[in-house]
Amino acid sequence: MSTKYKILYLFESSDLIVAEVKRLDLPEDADLSDVYHWLYLDRISKSMIKLWFRSMDSSSDIEERFFEQGYLKFNNKEATFIEKYNSAQHKLRTLDANKPSEEIIRQIEDYLM
Repeated sequence: MSTKYKILYLFESSDLIVAEVKRLDLPEDADLSDVYHWLYLDRISKSMIKLWFRSMDSSSDIEERFFEQGYLKFNNKEATFIEKYNSAQHKLRTLDANKPSEEIIRQIEDYLM
């Protein structure tokens, strides 16, 4: 695993990947928006975008993240990403963030360069 970042959350379907990444190579006083990145990888087009974080909610059973581009609801087994204006809903599997595929590692590293 890289010393430049750590994957905190990782979700995937056959069409997309959603991940939260924490940068480890920034100064301690760096802005949180520079340290934490929610990334959306469209596997079909191979494009990656940063999801612009707005707020979050947590309970013992479910986590929720709200972004400019949509909404993510997840637990330790599955997730749903709902695009803004409910234009699409994506069912995702929760993956072990400590064991990302080579595809995911390559995409994240390309993004962070």
